[in-house]
Amino acid sequence: MMLDIAKATVLVAGMGVSGRSACEVLAGRAERVISVDEGTSEADLHSFDNVDWSGIDLVMSSPVFNPRTPFILEAQRRNIPVVSEVELAWMLRVESRSSNRPAPWIGITGTNGKTSTTEMTSAMLCDAGEVAPAVGNIGKAVSHAAVDSQNQALCVELSSFQLHFTQSMRLECAAITNLADDHLDWHGGFANYAADKAKVYRGVEKALVYNADDPRVTELAREAKASPACRKVGFTLKQPQPGQLGIVESRIVDHSGLTEGSDAQAVSLCSIQELRHLCEPDGTVYPHLLADALCALALALGHGVPVRQALEGLKSFKPGGHRIQTVARYLPAHDASASDIGADAEAQHDDAAATRREIRFVDDSKATNAHAAGASLSSFPDASVVWIAGGLAKGGHFDELVSTYAGKMTAAVIIGVDQRPLLDAFASEAPQIPLSVIPAEPRDTVMQRAVEAAADAAHPGDVVLMAPACASMDQFVSYADRGEQFARQAKAWIEGQQTVRHA
Repeated sequence: MMLDIAKATVLVAGMGVSGRSACEVLAGRAERVISVDEGTSEADLHSFDNVDWSGIDLVMSSPVFNPRTPFILEAQRRNIPVVSEVELAWMLRVESRSSNRPAPWIGITGTNGKTSTTEMTSAMLCDAGEVAPAVGNIGKAVSHAAVDSQNQALCVELSSFQLHFTQSMRLECAAITNLADDHLDWHGGFANYAADKAKVYRGVEKALVYNADDPRVTELAREAKASPACRKVGFTLKQPQPGQLGIVESRIVDHSGLTEGSDAQAVSLCSIQELRHLCEPDGTVYPHLLADALCALALALGHGVPVRQALEGLKSFKPGGHRIQTVARYLPAHDASASDIGADAEAQHDDAAATRREIRFVDDSKATNAHAAGASLSSFPDASVVWIAGGLAKGGHFDELVSTYAGKMTAAVIIGVDQRPLLDAFASEAPQIPLSVIPAEPRDTVMQRAVEAAADAAHPGDVVLMAPACASMDQFVSYADRGEQFARQAKAWIEGQQTVRHA
């Protein structure tokens, strides 16, 4: 985009994380910054009706506004460019002190697994000695990171919302983790959604990484117009073909050419069991987290991290919260001495037998759509899950999810203000599953009532899994708030059981 920011008046629409960051970064860089937010007193304007469009050169729009929002259409009618915070960051990026050129970006998008993959990629680069923070849709605004000369690389989680209004970005390495129906109301259909995701592959320089087990991602990778020197690398949970990383007999194997010698033949890198954050306490592997790890490894190797350092970084990685995180454990009365209210709930159990006797509470609040919830449910044995689900359905349908994973469940607890899609799915696909429906009001006790209902339905060896398949904003501040309330109420329920036991 040929625009001199120093001479521009920039309208910042929305004062969330991205909007606030944009205003801070633009201060002193743009000629003038005008913020608009109908619900925030700190904004300069509180209605888009009050915008003097004749003086606006650029609009930076928050992801909350879909492309059909009236002020966006008005800006486009006037030929005023509309950009995301990501595009703005790309325009403003500065030279890194370590290289005298802007820090390269490694971009990750997809329906699910973006955060885990971004965090793992950042961990491997940082373990190799680089200043390479995880930023973007992960919660840390990319615009601040782009103007920080200390950064040597940026690992950027990119949402489809951000990508829609991003045009000029060209990544060093890029990945799409997977694709499934999500945010279709915002994009106006799956084709538009996929097209926005595919923008990460435009002109990618070193490594174009794709999910070889996902036909739609594979097709986007095939069609992508990358730089001539770019290597296309697939990752798979199967035996890798030439050009892929994959799995052979519980070992990660590289046949992509990223590891020395792997162009000619497959090279074994490490055992899956060495990556403890990918496994259940009994050693069962979470398939979706393993796929994220393979994707991140391909990105790190594509960036240039030596394979030994990349593996060390991956082995020592500690995942963030609200993604398949055991937050509390409870052993029924006959195992009272071993009960654990969660003080060290994230630690791996050495005694697999204890896992079979206890009730575990697992927080996967980041599972905000059916695809993510399905990946979570698939990680557990049949007939072992009491599933807490529900929230804002975002126009999603759950028949296939419930039909596919009904065998994993012993019961389900439905929360949220948008319960009908899930209730209809259970009625048509799994009427045999006992349901507890939690009334939406009073809102401040929703999670307490949900946890109590789930715990009452659970038996020794079961998992109470909060993987809602829906967004959180109907009853919670965020998915993180939802997960924190779940953990808090799980521990409170266990304390209550112990109090009754010892009374």
